[in-house]
Amino acid sequence: MVRLPEGARDAQALQSLLIETPMGAVPLSTLATVVESDGPNQISRENARRRIVLSANTDGRDMSALIASIRSELVAQPMPQGYFTALEGQFQAQEQAAKLMSLLALISLALIFMVLYSRYRSVTLAAIIMTNIPLALIGSIIALWISGQPLSVAALVGFITLTGIATRNGILKISHYINLCAFEGERFGQSMIVRGSLERLTPVLMTALVTAAALLPLMVSADAPGKEILYPVAVVIFGGLLSSTLLDTLLTPLMFWLWGKPSLDRLLAANDQTSF
Repeated sequence: MVRLPEGARDAQALQSLLIETPMGAVPLSTLATVVESDGPNQISRENARRRIVLSANTDGRDMSALIASIRSELVAQPMPQGYFTALEGQFQAQEQAAKLMSLLALISLALIFMVLYSRYRSVTLAAIIMTNIPLALIGSIIALWISGQPLSVAALVGFITLTGIATRNGILKISHYINLCAFEGERFGQSMIVRGSLERLTPVLMTALVTAAALLPLMVSADAPGKEILYPVAVVIFGGLLSSTLLDTLLTPLMFWLWGKPSLDRLLAANDQTSF
């Protein structure tokens, strides 16, 4: 850092500034071109490269949409040779967390299928039960759209939590159908499916109503401090509970009626007296 008097700070005077070198003092103009221009008042460096930081907030806009717009603009405006841009900030952690959550979701689905298959020894029955998961996602996506929430990491956490609740509803019905035929003398048919569905309607509704009641305080006070992350989770689970409970009541019995008989006959033929 060099401090100069006011009269020696213009471009012409700086060109005559003497710089000490091993060969003696030389004017600055022999080493550099001195010009006046607009720019940062401090030059930052990182990894021996000059670095300029531009900071901005989204002002409530969807972070992922904004980053996509910025990236498209950067692609459309190539930088000169030797220059490059790098987008950094909170969204980076969100993108990494979203990738991790997506991987964990796939692992969770695979483990759920393995557990169901090991229990029922039937791909068909496991698939019927897991059909409740996309049924739940329908309500969750609609709830996010109505509330104006983006697909954030918190929403992904809600999706993963919802898969367990939705799968449980299918297990309750399918297991009860099998037990009715195995231990209570029922035969495969509409009357058995109607009886099993009605007998499992109460526990399914109880789970949905109790969970929804617990989520209501989070949804009502969405703007309260400390609930910014919990609100998307509550919206996802609440919307998914509505759709999965309603659609599961109709579609799971129908799918078991259409495709469940071969698997049911195979389980009954095993006759191992195992309660499902």
